[in-house]
Formats: sequence, structure tokens, C-alpha cells
Amino acid sequence: MAEKSTFLFSFLFSLLFIFIAVSVNALGADLEEKNDWVSGPHLVKKEQRKSIVSTEDGEISSVWIPSRPYRLQFITLEPNSLLLPVLLHADMVFYVHTGSGNLSWTDEDELKHADLRPGDIYRLHPGTVFFLQSSLETERSKLRIQAIFVDSADDFRGQTTEAYSSIRELVLGFDKKVLQAAFQVSEEVIYEMLNGTKPPAIVHGVSRTKRTAWEMQAQFIRDLVGSRGYNIFELNRKKRKTTKLFNIFSEDKDFKNCNGWSTTVTRKKLSALKGSEISVFMVNLTSGSMMGPHWNPTATEIAVVLQGQGMIRVVCSSISSETECKNVRLKVEEGDVFAVPRFHPMAQMAFNNGTFVFMGFSTSAKKNYPQFLAGKASVLQTLDKDVLAASFNIDNATLDRFLAPQREYVILDCTSCAEEELRLLMEEMEKEKEAERKREEEEAQKKAEEKRREEEEARKKEEEKARKEEEERKKREEVEEEAKRRAEEEERKRQEEEAKRWEEAKRRAEEEERKRQEEEAKRKEQEQVEARKREEEAARKEEEERRKREEEAEAAAAAAKRREEEEAKQEEEAKKREQEQAEKEEEEAKRREEEEQEALRREEEAARWRRQQEEEAKRRAEEEARKRQEEQAAAQRREEEAAEAKRRAEEEARKRQEEQERQQPGRGEEEQAAEQERKQQEEAQREEEAARQQGGGGSSGQQVRGWQDNQDYDEETD
Repeated sequence: MAEKSTFLFSFLFSLLFIFIAVSVNALGADLEEKNDWVSGPHLVKKEQRKSIVSTEDGEISSVWIPSRPYRLQFITLEPNSLLLPVLLHADMVFYVHTGSGNLSWTDEDELKHADLRPGDIYRLHPGTVFFLQSSLETERSKLRIQAIFVDSADDFRGQTTEAYSSIRELVLGFDKKVLQAAFQVSEEVIYEMLNGTKPPAIVHGVSRTKRTAWEMQAQFIRDLVGSRGYNIFELNRKKRKTTKLFNIFSEDKDFKNCNGWSTTVTRKKLSALKGSEISVFMVNLTSGSMMGPHWNPTATEIAVVLQGQGMIRVVCSSISSETECKNVRLKVEEGDVFAVPRFHPMAQMAFNNGTFVFMGFSTSAKKNYPQFLAGKASVLQTLDKDVLAASFNIDNATLDRFLAPQREYVILDCTSCAEEELRLLMEEMEKEKEAERKREEEEAQKKAEEKRREEEEARKKEEEKARKEEEERKKREEVEEEAKRRAEEEERKRQEEEAKRWEEAKRRAEEEERKRQEEEAKRKEQEQVEARKREEEAARKEEEERRKREEEAEAAAAAAKRREEEEAKQEEEAKKREQEQAEKEEEEAKRREEEEQEALRREEEAARWRRQQEEEAKRRAEEEARKRQEEQAAAQRREEEAAEAKRRAEEEARKRQEEQERQQPGRGEEEQAAEQERKQQEEAQREEEAARQQGGGGSSGQQVRGWQDNQDYDEETD
């Protein structure tokens, strides 16, 4: 259980610091716009402060000093009000201006307390948890605190934009399970804490009956810093240790005369400032007095006017004409903040009608000894007179009169100096106003001239635009007229071309049909001629063979073989001719198809006429096909009759020859050879007749296929 608690505590401790690093809910977030100011004095009027918190119990406003990462805050608490606990992110040095109250803060393993009164000064370190409570007596004045927050120069974690974070946000940023385990309380208590209304940063004084949630937060802080059981809200404990703060009014002044006094609180006077870059100063000038001209060699002064009003004169410290630095006069009053960088000589002057009091913070960790230009402490007294006279381009006697010893130094009498500075400031302002008025007049004239030129240019542009629009309108009309004329001409030409194409298509169709019929008639006639030639050739060969049979008996065997080869060759040639004829017909059909497709593309407009001719062409094609079939059938019958007559004649001749052979026996081997030759001739004739019949059938098939192709073409045309 102990190991579990140790682990949980380490886990919570790590989560806390991670949460602090990324917290965006810091109540002291100073989100002023950080402009890059030029080198020189800066003035922020009271009404220019940025409000961070504002409730009926108090308010917090801030000022950002951009030359260095400094944030000033002005904390105001109404009587019996409480600034809730926060965690510091930077060094905090504060001054109590008015009112009274109590400060409580964590310091290592204990909680410290301090009673606050006007003039108190103290420093709190980064990581400190603190809260403020004003006095309970309502008749007392408000508790007003002026604080500066400075990031540590050796803080390698980087600077932050928040001065502090709310403890409530740090505690309740964890999940309820983690909180329940860390605080060892019931889930109901955690639920009430997480679902409670978020209070503002400043609330009315907390009563005893409303401390449960705050006591839980105090327990968390106690566990975090390892304290020995203190409670940060038990402000009135009898054994509470109270720390006495340094009070600027209770200490001896660094300088004091009839013209006023000044004092500076450094680490020598206030040990809490050790390790800090900040020291605190206060100046009280009586009527008609002046803090002598001086500069700070290592520090920037950030001052707040506490009482009255005065004039600040700051001299530019640069000799370069390229910088934007210039001498300025500032009129300040209660609540204003003014900052003067180091090496800038300055003088603060009170008016003749009242005291001028201001306090501030000097931003330097090094020793800073203000260097005065006038009075007994003048730095000019230590320089070589000859060199100094040459610097002012005057003689030594004049320089002696200028540097004559004075009885006073630091704070000097300067009756009406502030009034004179104010007069010069008003004159400068008037001159600036006059210059601004002239600039405005010149700008107005320039704008008027520019407007006139623009109007003239606009008028010219309008005229030019109108002229161009008129020209464009005329051009458009001309273009439209020309386009219309061209369109009509193109339409007329298109109609003429369509009529020509239709006539040409019609003529070509008629010509192709005529050519096709002529070719078909020629092909038919050629087939008939070839058939007659084949018959005549067959008859002639038969006659020659009969005439030569007796003469060629001795070479019967050789002649039979030769005849077989010739017959085979003839069969091959016949097949080849038939194949060539088929290929020719196929190519002719393909050519006709391509021509018909080409004609179809060319003759789209003539489709109507073709459809009118379709029935007639189909009828003629059917009639011609029927006639061709009848003629082919008649030719086949004639061929069959001729073959049958020839067979009968040959049979009769064979019978007669056999009869003769029977009548003339003993003719021997010669007669047997003749008989064998005769049989071979008869077999060859039968094969030739079969081949001729097959050839005639192929021609008829081709004719039928040609008719079918014509029919397909007509259907595609439809």
C-alpha cells in the first residue's frame, strides 16, 4: 500500500508540472499586443491598461513593457475580498500602494504569512503558490498592489506569457479517479468539486462554512510541496508565523532635502531581492522641484505615478541620424506608467501647485549608480576641463561658470520648470497639429487632384469604352450579316451538291446494275461455251483414242500409266480451276460487297430511290434464278442423256467386239492388252463425265450464291 501511494504521488507530481507547462487557463495571462517599439521612452496612460479580471470584489489590469519581457499588474481588492490561490510562473516584486490585508505563500515546506500595509515591498519566487486577502473592515480603503513579473534570465525552459495560473485549474485538471486516489475522499466529494461553478479570480471573503473545497486544494498543495500539515486557509491560527515585510516609509531615505526625497530598495536592504533583476525606487518631489538630469548605465526605469502630476524630459542618447530616437516631453498624472531605457538622460519635474510622487522598478541585476549631469554629483566635474571645453566648443572661463559648484544635488529647486516644459510641449503639439493639418490639407489636395484625374480618366475610359462598344456592335452586325450570307450560300451549295450526289448515286446504281447484268450474261455464256468445248474435246479425244488403240497396243501399259498421270493431272487442274473460279467468285463477291458498301456511304441520299427499285430487282433476280435453274437442269438432263447414249454405244461396240473375238479365237496377248486398254478408257471417260457433272453443279451453286448476295445487298439497302 505504501509503495502504491509513493508511485501515485510521483505520478501526480509529474502530471502537475506537465500541466503547468501547457496550461492555457492562466488567470494572469497578459495578452497585450507586443508591438516592436523603437528605442526610447514609453508612456502608458491609466486608461490604456488592459483589464484581465473585473468583478464586484476587485479587478486586475496590466501593462506590457515590450523592450524587455516585463509585465506590470495593478491588483485592486475591495475590503474583505480574496484573490484565490495562484501558482507563479515568473519572479514577482510588488509594492503595496494603499489599504491593508494579508499575504500567504508557500516557502519550501511551510506556509508563510505577512500583514500588508502601504509602503511594503516583497519578492516571490517562480513556483510559489500565494493568495491575497484584504482587511475585513469595510471602512478601510481598497488594497492596491503594484507588481512586476520578470522571467528569469537563466531559465532555459523559455519565457511564458502568463504571470501565474489558477490552483483550481491545476487541481481539477486531473481525472476524478486520480483525484479520488490522491485525496483519499469519496467519489461524491470529487463529483461536487468537479461540477461546482467556477469562481472568478477575486471573490468575497471566504466563510468557515465554504472552506471544504479550498481545504481539499490546500491538502493537494501540502502533498505536492511536502509540508508538515499546514492549511493555507487557516489564516487566524494562534501559532501562525507572520513575516514582517520591508516598508519603504519606515526606512531612512537615500537622499532628502527641502525639495523632496528619494530612496532605492536593493538586495542590500531587502534580502528577498537577492538573485532578482529588480530593485524598487520611490521619488517624492515637492512643488516646483526637479529630480536633476541623470541617466542609468545598466537599468531601465519603469515608474508609476502615485500622486499628483509632473513633466518628464527625456533626451535621445544616440548620435546616429539613422535611428528613430528623439527628445521627448511627457506629461504624466496619477496612474500613468512611463519607462525610460538605460543611457537616456532624463529629468522629472513637479508643477508649482502640488507634490509629484512616483515609484517604480529598476530592471538590472548589476550595480546601477545613476549618473547625474548637474549639481555636486555631476559626472562632468570628473572630466578634463580642456577636453570638456573642446566638446562644448567654449573657452575654459565659460566652462568654469557653467560648472560652478552648487550647494544642492540630486533633487533641485526648479520653480516653473514643469510649467515651461508643459508650455513647450503644448507648442510642440500645436506645431505638430499645424504640421498635421498642413499634411492633411496637402493630402486632401492630392486626393482631390487624384480624384479629379481619376474622374477625368474614368470619363475618358467611359467614352473610349462607348466608342469601342459602338465599333464592336457594328463589327458584330457586319460579322452577323456576313455569317448569314455565308450560311445561305453554303445551304444553297449543300442542296445543289446533295442533288448532284443523288443524281450521281442514281446513275452509278443504274450503271452498276447494268454492268452486273452484262457480266452475269457474259459469265453464263462463257460457262456454256466452256461446257461445249469440254464436250467437243471429250468427243475428239474419244475418237482419237479409238483410232490409236490398235496402233498403240504394244505400249499399252506405258500408255495406260501415262493416261492415269494425265488424268490425275487433269483432275488436279480441274480442281485447281474450280478453286480459282471459287476464289475469283469470292473476290468478285467481296469486291461487289465493298463497292456496294462504298456506294451505300456515297448514296445515303439515294436510299429512297433504291427502295423503290427493290421489288423490281428482286423479281428480276428471282426470275433469272429460276431460269438459270431450269437451264441448268435442262443442260444436266442433256448431259445425262448424251452420257447414257454414249454408254449404250460403247456397250454395243464392246458387245460387237466381243462377238468378233469369239468368232476369231487365238488372237493371244495382243488382244488381251487391247481389251484392258479399252476398259481403262471407259473408266477414264466415266471419271471425266463425273468431273464434268461436278463442275456444272459448282457453276449453278455459284449462280445461286450470287443471287443470294444480291438479295442480301438489297436487304441491307432497305
